[in-house]
Formats: sequence, structure tokens, C-alpha cells
Amino acid sequence: MRVTQSLEQTQCLAAIGSLESNINQTQGQMSSGLSFTTASQNPTAAGSVNNYQQALAQSQQYGTNATSAQTNLNTEDGALSQVQTQLQSLRDLALEANSGILTNSNLNAIATQAVQIQNSLLALANTTNGNGEYIFGGFDAQTQPFTLSSTGATYNGDQGQRQVQIAAGQTVADGDNGDTVFNQIKTGNGTFTVSAAAGNTGSGVVGATTVSNPAAYDGGTYAISFAAGGAYQVTEGATVVASGTYTDGGTIAFSGVQVTLSGQPATGDSFSLAPSTNQSLFTTVQNLVNALQTGGSSPAASTTLSNSINSAINNIDQALNQTSNVRASIGGRLNSITTQQSVATSQQTQLQQSITNLQGLDYAKAITTLDQQNTTLSAALQAFTLTQGLTLFKFL
Repeated sequence: MRVTQSLEQTQCLAAIGSLESNINQTQGQMSSGLSFTTASQNPTAAGSVNNYQQALAQSQQYGTNATSAQTNLNTEDGALSQVQTQLQSLRDLALEANSGILTNSNLNAIATQAVQIQNSLLALANTTNGNGEYIFGGFDAQTQPFTLSSTGATYNGDQGQRQVQIAAGQTVADGDNGDTVFNQIKTGNGTFTVSAAAGNTGSGVVGATTVSNPAAYDGGTYAISFAAGGAYQVTEGATVVASGTYTDGGTIAFSGVQVTLSGQPATGDSFSLAPSTNQSLFTTVQNLVNALQTGGSSPAASTTLSNSINSAINNIDQALNQTSNVRASIGGRLNSITTQQSVATSQQTQLQQSITNLQGLDYAKAITTLDQQNTTLSAALQAFTLTQGLTLFKFL
């Protein structure tokens, strides 16, 4: 093969070009802090880095989900805390109204305050998050869940509960629908409720009611009927289950339950005991407002008012229990999120470290390599310059 001056120049230039390319690559590594930027530069490591990056991206998405759920749950907890404050204020007003010394004018003033509380409760039930979504709407987060009605409020949402994935195989509900929180509230003592018949003419008022023996209570519906002299009879359908003589403030016990009354029922008065049912918080408030506005202008009306207020107080207590239970559930979910966030942070740190170990640049080594490459290039350029001046004519 004939070696010509042109061939030598081409080979020298190619070598110099290769050296410059290597320098550019090293400089690029130092600029990016990465030992390689394309899979072709290190196929094995690049494959591992890709797997780690996918795992990191997934973990970060779970973290975003967890943060979003955490924000919604904190918003809900704050709203329910205010609901409890409003309910406690309403309970205090009911106790004040039940003192027996207030005029109808006073009762109407309390009814006005109760309406204001009702409006506050409605606003809280229609709370939105930072995205403008109704937190108590269930799946239908764009529709206002509650609107006032003549009997309390109408629920316009659904029974859905959104689940958010915060880790592989782990989801958490980021809220509670308004039907569960505000509508599914047990009446009475949570197990059964006692109501005075509408036609009662005596002064009998329902007091404390309890389940004294859960094993003996069959969840049936009973009637407590009064005759002259305080004689009473408890029936379940056509079956007499208990009888006796009542005295003011006494307790009537039967079938595992106890019912305390005050006042003196008239002959023919009756009370019914039935299993608790679900009632909307807003219905409870509206019933209380109606009773206060009706007032107690006669002894019979005063007795009806007292029974209505006592019933409202029991139902308010159940609403307070319901919101406390929901808040406890929220607290448990927030604890789960916090725990998972800690795990995710540790996991992401490990994944990032693994990526750095594979792809991160050893700057000390890179600087040494760059220095060597620059020296080699400088020497190559000098050699090329010298060889360009060599010809046979210089030796003739």
C-alpha cells in the first residue's frame, strides 16, 4: 500500500477529530454531572437507571396523591370541627329553651339563633377544597351537595367515596360523602327512640333512655300506655311485656331497656319505643326550630315543647357522636398517609442514590481525564504541524 502525504494528513486529522470528540464528551459529562447521557454510552447501566427512574417516578406520583388526599382530609377535619362547635352551640340553646321559664318571645329569639346555626351548618356541609370541589359531594364533586328544604336540607350528591392510591397496593379515602356524615345519624340514644303520642294531655316528659341489658333487648316496637293513678302497661303488639305503677321521675324497665319519665301522664296518654332510624342533621335542626316557633302557650303545649326539645338534644348528641367518629376515621387515614410519606421519602432517597451511583460523574476522575485528553490533543497538533513541513525537497 502506498502511503502518501495526503493519506497521512487524513489520518492525522481523523485522530485529532477523535481526540476533540472525546474532549467534548468529557466536558459534556462535567457540565451535566452524568457519566453518560445516552444508552449507547453504557447500555447495561442505562437499563438499570431506566428501571430506577420508573420506580422513582411512580413513588413520586404516589407522593403527589398522598399530599392531595392529606389536604382534602385536613380540609374536611377542619370543617367537621366547626360543625361540632355549631352543634354544641345549638345544644346549649336547646337546654336554655328547655328551662321552662322563657316566654314565647324568648323562644322565638332562640329559634332565630337556631336558624343562623342551621345556615352555618349548611355552608360547612357545602365546603369546597382548593380546587373548588365540594368535599362532601361523594363522586359528584362539582355539584353543591346540600340545599335547604322545608324539612331541613336535600342531599344532591351521591354515596361515593373516592379512593386515592398512595403506595403499591395501598389506597386511602380522601373524604366522606355528605349522606354518611350529615344524613345517616341515628335518632334517640342510637339504639332506640321514645316518642310521646301527639294526643297526650298530661305532663309526662321523656327523660333518659338506656339499654340496660343488650342481650334482652330484641329491637322490637313497644307502647307504654297509662291509666288512672299512674298505672302503666307495656305492650309489644298484642302482648303485654310489663306493667306497674309510675311515680314522677321514675324509671320504667322492660325487655332490657329503661325509660325515665318526669311529670304525670294523664289517663290514656301513651309513649312509643321503636328502634332508632337515620335522620338528617338538618331535619333535627328544623324540627327544633319548628318547636321553638310553636312555643308553649298552654300546659299541654309546654309538655309537647319539652318532649320536642329533649328529642332534639338526643339527636344533636348523636350528630356529635357521628362527627366524632368521622373525625376519628380521618385521623387514622392521616396517620396512614404520614407513615407512607415517610416510607416514600426513604425509598426515593435510595432510588436516587442508586441512580447517582450508576450515572453520577466522578469529577476528580473526569478532570484528570480531561487534562490527559487536552495534553494528548496538544501533542497531536504539534506533531501534525511539524509533519506538514517535511518534504524530500529539503534534503536535495
